[in-house]
Amino acid sequence: MQIFDAHVHIYPDKIAEKAAANVGKFYEIPMKYNGMISTLLDNCKKAGVERCLVHSVATTHDQVCKINDFIHASVEASGGMFVGFCTLHPSMTADEIDAEVKRVISLGLHGIKLHPDCQKFAIDDKHAMEMYEIIDGRLPILFHTGDKRYNYSHPSQLKTAALRFPKQRMIAAHLGGYSEWENAVKVLPGIENIWYDESSSLNYLTPEKAKEYILAYGVERVFWGTDYPMWSASDEVERFDRLDLDETQRRKILWDNITGFLGL
Repeated sequence: MQIFDAHVHIYPDKIAEKAAANVGKFYEIPMKYNGMISTLLDNCKKAGVERCLVHSVATTHDQVCKINDFIHASVEASGGMFVGFCTLHPSMTADEIDAEVKRVISLGLHGIKLHPDCQKFAIDDKHAMEMYEIIDGRLPILFHTGDKRYNYSHPSQLKTAALRFPKQRMIAAHLGGYSEWENAVKVLPGIENIWYDESSSLNYLTPEKAKEYILAYGVERVFWGTDYPMWSASDEVERFDRLDLDETQRRKILWDNITGFLGL
């Protein structure tokens, strides 16, 4: 069965190990890998992953264009294996956001990745809402969602934004809310412009509970992902295989849903 990893962080080789280590410190979780593309490719080969949605997050305003150029170059060099999402930063002006969205569309990038906890903005704050209005549904947005330690990316905040901008497609990473799964499943199901990836979730949830959440959101709205460099693709495949899903459901989550969402 074909496998598409819908949640992958990558970094330039010269900073990859440090960047991955900093992510580990942020979450207090040791990173499995170093964040390099070569390591990712080896990991994918061992697990049978054929394509990846790759991205990185700008923690400062001046990183945005550099990161987006790196993602574009990595996609171009991947021979069709990578699909890229750009980054934006909440400190950008309206004109800068509009110009960068136009630029990344011209480069062939397929979406936007935002990490409210790392970028320190609430999904539903005033400036964030202004940013979504500028984006205007031109590209889908993948949000890191959920973290009990902060009040930036709570599932209820995503719900507020999704309902205000119904034509803006959004992906709620980590099954709607890392460490906030019970809260997420109370407020997010049934919202038509939200999809989900299940990265960094299956290792925390029982197979029964993970299946329950997937069915609550709708199998056709869930994507498989590893959150590389955090976890092993082979381990994540094994965790996914423990879910009591039929072959059609598996195919949708592993491949069909994300390729359809991205229009590939």
